[in-house]
Amino acid sequence: MEREQSFIGMIEQSIVRNWNMNALTDYKGATLQYKDVARKIEKFHIVLESAGIRPGDKIAVCGRNSAHWAVTFLGTITYGAVIVPILHEFKADNIHNIVNHSEAKLLFVGDQVWENLNEDMMPELVGIVLMTDFTPVVCRDEHLLDAFEHRNVLYGQRYPRNFRPEHVHYRREQSPEELIIINYTSGTTGYSKGVMLPYRSILSNVNYCFEMRPIHPGDRIVAMLPLGHVFGMTYDFLYGFCAGAHLYFLTRMPSPKIIAQSFADIKPRIISSVPLIVEKIIKKNILPRVDNTIGKLLLHVPIVNDMIKDSARKAAMEIFGGHFNDIIIGGAPFNADVERFLKQIGFPYTIAYGMTECGPIICSSRWQDLKLASCGKAASRMEVRIDSSDPANRAGEIICRGENMMLGYYKNPEATAQIIDANGWLHTGDLGTMDGNGNVTVRGRSKNMLLTSSGQNIYPEEIESKLNNMPYVSESLIVLQKEKLVALIYPDFEDAFAHGLQQSDIEEAMEENCAELNQHLPSYSQITKVKIHFEEFEKTAKKSIKRFIYQEAKG
Repeated sequence: MEREQSFIGMIEQSIVRNWNMNALTDYKGATLQYKDVARKIEKFHIVLESAGIRPGDKIAVCGRNSAHWAVTFLGTITYGAVIVPILHEFKADNIHNIVNHSEAKLLFVGDQVWENLNEDMMPELVGIVLMTDFTPVVCRDEHLLDAFEHRNVLYGQRYPRNFRPEHVHYRREQSPEELIIINYTSGTTGYSKGVMLPYRSILSNVNYCFEMRPIHPGDRIVAMLPLGHVFGMTYDFLYGFCAGAHLYFLTRMPSPKIIAQSFADIKPRIISSVPLIVEKIIKKNILPRVDNTIGKLLLHVPIVNDMIKDSARKAAMEIFGGHFNDIIIGGAPFNADVERFLKQIGFPYTIAYGMTECGPIICSSRWQDLKLASCGKAASRMEVRIDSSDPANRAGEIICRGENMMLGYYKNPEATAQIIDANGWLHTGDLGTMDGNGNVTVRGRSKNMLLTSSGQNIYPEEIESKLNNMPYVSESLIVLQKEKLVALIYPDFEDAFAHGLQQSDIEEAMEENCAELNQHLPSYSQITKVKIHFEEFEKTAKKSIKRFIYQEAKG
């Protein structure tokens, strides 16, 4: 089957071909079939048209994953307006700022988000609409209020014999360079920047998903990553919808318990996840079956016999529903030792490396071809280079260019010029190496690299990856204080207390962990001090620790 070369055409094609199939389900809630989505989109268009919204106008959406979030997104882009997805985890002042900066005309919100917002801080909005039932809660234009009140009557007048597949005709993109999405990054400092993604980028990313891991109409996908972030938006939602899949939205935080329950029910065919979720599940549920001394097991990487491998693989597959053919892990660095264990047992995972500015894919490979510790090769339609005189052995900045790339940052040409050079190369800010076969290995963020007084480059992520596997360690940060490496550790208090440890025992265990880890580290990168944190480190929406908070709090 030949695919459409227009992204909006791809959506049209999927709706028509999968008319009577299930499309969007709020887990433990209602299901919309593709024909239901088409009818909701049509009513959405009637409201926009009646309210004087024009193609190219901006419409913001902010809320937890849900079928109506997806309808809002699809209704916006098929009308020709520009969608502005906002992560629901953002604080109210950041949401206000994004709505104003993007010049959004309408804001669609989840009820929980709406409770914390102040409409007076967003004076240019024409209206604010609750996504639960598409009810306007703020209307500053009588045409908008009238459109919402009479949308069903207008719909009935336009389609007196019901809305049918032959009525599905949307405004196609006028050019591959036309703007479709402004996605504000979940950066670790200050206000977010608005990444302008054109139709070209989204079409290229979705086509890449089709090429790499085909799914078929009726296959099930659990959309547990936030749709407001481009990883979940592209891999789960846009690709899944274009492929005719049945998408399930968990509508709440995907804890290991919720994942185990929902995945057993849904049995997804393909899974996208951030590393933190996979690491927690593997470390809590799988590794103890192999060896209770998790840290020692992973540090020494023993040869695991085939029977144990098979048992561990089977258990890991079952936790994620047992029906999937690939877990795509991205958004943050994956724990190197957990990855090595998964590789040993033949677990089907792959790493997707990318960034919002590429919508998101830069590198990835099929799990069967993935080189250990790498993020695979450059995606099709993308070029990737390492800015180094010896890319295989000396880390340099990862730079890329190609069809996936953004147009630039919205209303911020200075920031655009800082990241895209005169030759069109996008500078990722990540350090990496590339072997002779094109496999890219990310070493860490260039701004995170620590330079000692002796001139040694230290990548803190590599040390943290090992430390996080030691007994009773939940998460850690390695920082440089007074030319000494200090480990900031948030212990797994629940696990420690369950094993009878007291506060003083936990502190002693952390010191022992670092002493053991130091035996495996070169002298210049050994930990000299441990500081216990009693709360989780603050994170971005994609679960990356906001390093700058703790690096600035030195001393």
